[in-house]
Order: sequence, then C-alpha cells, then structure tokens
Amino acid sequence: MTKADIVDVISSSLGLTKKDTEEVVNGFLQTVSESMERGETIELRGFGVFKVVERAARKARNPKTNVEVHLPAQNVPTFKFSKEVKESVKKAQS
Repeated sequence: MTKADIVDVISSSLGLTKKDTEEVVNGFLQTVSESMERGETIELRGFGVFKVVERAARKARNPKTNVEVHLPAQNVPTFKFSKEVKESVKKAQS
C-alpha cells in the first residue's frame, strides 16, 4: 500500500477531499519526521512507537575485499508495533 492508497482509503471513508486528506497525511508524516530528528519518541497507543536508538560503534568487514572497517556509533530510527497490532495481524494470517 502506498501513501496515495492510504489517502484514497481515508478520503473515501471520511468523506473528505483527496487534497485535504493528503495535506493531513503529509502533516502527520512531517511531524513524525521532525520529532524523530529532535530525538523524541512518538507513541501512538494501540498502534506502536517511533523512536531513535543509538547503535553502538562496531567493527565490520567489507565482504568484497575482506578489509576490516570501523563503523562509528550512530542514531537510527526504529518502529515497534503494539501488541494489539501484532495480534491482529497474527489472527488475520491464521
């Protein structure tokens, strides 16, 4: 499902125009992105949690040359689905 598909579904279910719905969806995505850039955690109860996690520095190997390289610590965005969403998907798959 793409962002356009999400806009279509929300627009038809709420009776809003696609343009208005797209502005709301874009606003939501921008708010989440900006919050994560500041290192904030976004918790959507019943859906999941967006947060930034620091990945520790580590050593890795270039598989082509087999040369060891140092990867510095870095912050990475993560998302963890809520228990309700996980159970809903599991139930739908069985």
